[in-house]
Amino acid sequence: MSSDDGRQDRGAGEPAGGGARRAGGEPAGGGEPTRAGEPAGGEESAGAGAPVRGGGPEQLALIRESVRQAKVPRAKPRTWRGAALAAELPVARVVVNKGVLHLDQFFDYAVPEELDGAAQPGVRVRVRFGAGARQVRGGRREGGGLIDGFVVERRAESDYAGPLAALAGVVSPEPVLSAELLGLARAVADRYAGSLADVLQLAIPPRNARAEAKPSPEPPPPPPAPDAGTWERYANGPAFLGALAGGGTPRAVWTALPGPHWADELARAVAATLASGRGALVVVPDGRVAARVDAALTGLLGEGRHALLTAEAGPEKRYRQWLAVRRGAVRAVVGTRAAMFAPVRDLGLVAIWDDGDGSHSEQHAPQPHAREVLLLRAAHDRCAFLVGSTGCTVEAAQLVGTGWALPLAASRERVREAAPLVRTIGDGELARDGAARVARLPSLAWQAVRDGLRTGPVLVQVPRRGYAPRLACERCRAPARCRHCAGPLEAPAEGRLGCGWCGREEPGWHCAECGGFRLRARIVGARRTAEELGRAFPAVPVRTSGRDHVLDSVPGRPALVVSTPGAEPVAEGGYAAALLLDGWAMLTRPDLRAGEEALRRWIQASSLVRGQSEGGTVVVVAEPTLRPVQALVRWDPVGHARRELAERAELGFPPVSRMAAVTGPPDAVRAFLAAAELPGDVEVLGPVELEPADPGRPRRPGDPPPGERWERALLRVPPGNGAALAGALKAAQAARLARAPRAGGEPVRIRMDPPDIG
Repeated sequence: MSSDDGRQDRGAGEPAGGGARRAGGEPAGGGEPTRAGEPAGGEESAGAGAPVRGGGPEQLALIRESVRQAKVPRAKPRTWRGAALAAELPVARVVVNKGVLHLDQFFDYAVPEELDGAAQPGVRVRVRFGAGARQVRGGRREGGGLIDGFVVERRAESDYAGPLAALAGVVSPEPVLSAELLGLARAVADRYAGSLADVLQLAIPPRNARAEAKPSPEPPPPPPAPDAGTWERYANGPAFLGALAGGGTPRAVWTALPGPHWADELARAVAATLASGRGALVVVPDGRVAARVDAALTGLLGEGRHALLTAEAGPEKRYRQWLAVRRGAVRAVVGTRAAMFAPVRDLGLVAIWDDGDGSHSEQHAPQPHAREVLLLRAAHDRCAFLVGSTGCTVEAAQLVGTGWALPLAASRERVREAAPLVRTIGDGELARDGAARVARLPSLAWQAVRDGLRTGPVLVQVPRRGYAPRLACERCRAPARCRHCAGPLEAPAEGRLGCGWCGREEPGWHCAECGGFRLRARIVGARRTAEELGRAFPAVPVRTSGRDHVLDSVPGRPALVVSTPGAEPVAEGGYAAALLLDGWAMLTRPDLRAGEEALRRWIQASSLVRGQSEGGTVVVVAEPTLRPVQALVRWDPVGHARRELAERAELGFPPVSRMAAVTGPPDAVRAFLAAAELPGDVEVLGPVELEPADPGRPRRPGDPPPGERWERALLRVPPGNGAALAGALKAAQAARLARAPRAGGEPVRIRMDPPDIG
């Protein structure tokens, strides 16, 4: 391509796809904006040849002559006009902070002599980006807007034959991008059909100057290897810790026993890795779980041996902790999903707890999953890998089924001793139970609550928050809808009736089908359940835990704790009993993972209940013949995951196959699929129309904008061809974005391995 039209010039031998090296500061279609702080037209500002007030002609001549003879100009250092280049390695290869696919490549910049010492690989820099090929003065490319970037490497010469722009400045001499982190980010970007810049934004936190100025402490010596502790309950638990302490790299899928010991067991795995002189990384779903592991590590190792990376810490503290990890002062990290990229030195173990939790899936492009990133780290760094949970995901079962990891579980005798007694209430029992027809809870559930309250707190899990999230006509059962927007009516509190979409109140509702004026609850929320239980047990305190207010823990005294799934607080000494209500609401979701997710939520709540030997009881209101319910009764999440995996293998569903979702306006999706050079064995499912997004609810990633009609196509390939599919989609999206400004194309979104495929 010609360099006269302001577009990209391709160096000799450069590939056509991403990763091609181009002249610094020249993107495709780039314009020629005025430089910051410089008048239009490129006139010199004061201090670089402009008249100085109060000086005579001789003085002005001397000033001009001194400026001409200066080796490094004093004015406009970000252009470095006329400045000498570094004597050695005068070219810096930079990844710029532009997360668009057609610019997913490195750019070469000239290194001024004054920046030679600071512009080392890994540091943050500011560069000019967007200058056209005509913006050349004195052999240097100028113009373009300032943008952040990272130096990848220093080189003696550039692959690009034209003039290079100079680095505008070094933001900080702290090298934050190591070669290992760059390789991991590149692998994640390729797996998820994303750009390297987007992954680096997830991997490297924003700079904080005050945190950067503070030195990190000296690294402590390795601690002694811990004893097995409660790992003795698992057949291969002591051997697993011994392998970590001896410098080995075991890979295991750990099905943890119910109870409070899992955090201490994770801490012992980290301590065993530190004892071998290596680092460890643990990724957990949320801040509450991170606090439990943090407390366990502090109690086992003491202060200062690990870093806690969560959003609750604040930007300065979090960046200071991150720097301590990068500098090698801290070898162990516990954190939420952003910690999956933590730059741990000499990484010996990567672990993830509860990998089925949706919080492990990143919501920002390219939307990687923490489990997959840690699998890449285990392969690249050749370190140990541990995925643990009280349940078992299909992906974890696949790791065991392929032989990549070994199971780490307790014997059936240990499971029966630690797990509570699980009882079920199906449709038959509900039909014969007179109390269930009048009240919401059947007789067995009321009895379990009464017996449990004699010895401790009782947990009640309700799938929906609010008072009555969904309502219907009492006479004809027609859904109650808003007269203005046809949205669903709900009762956020007793005596209030409003629309869940537009928010308008509906004081005088009547049924459009039969004319009735009375409503019934199709779904009863947590607040309504707490109110009913409060009336039934007036002398017992009732506490709620949900999205608006999540409790971390509750005392071991008798109380009713009503919680939505995932918000269950920990009870001192464990709950005496638990009720799992409205199981049909979780099992009948139109999702491939509905059964797996329901079982995970049930086991997670039931694990907080005392063991059967201590009288712990769980009552689940769901049809007992269903597979997830049977797995809960037998406490066999691994068997359920294996059967799910076998069915998905037969049907070609993930995780056996690799899948991608392409969403957007109908014409744009069809044009994209027609232009993409997809692998020959790809199977295109759809496109099908997506359900419109509810205006009153927050949008999830991939949802169409309110009022727009979008379609989704699913692309499926056999095992082993996921990389080819991701590469083809990335190339097609890059080509589309490169011509989008001229073609006026509509947005098309790509997501590899979508968690929700219906």
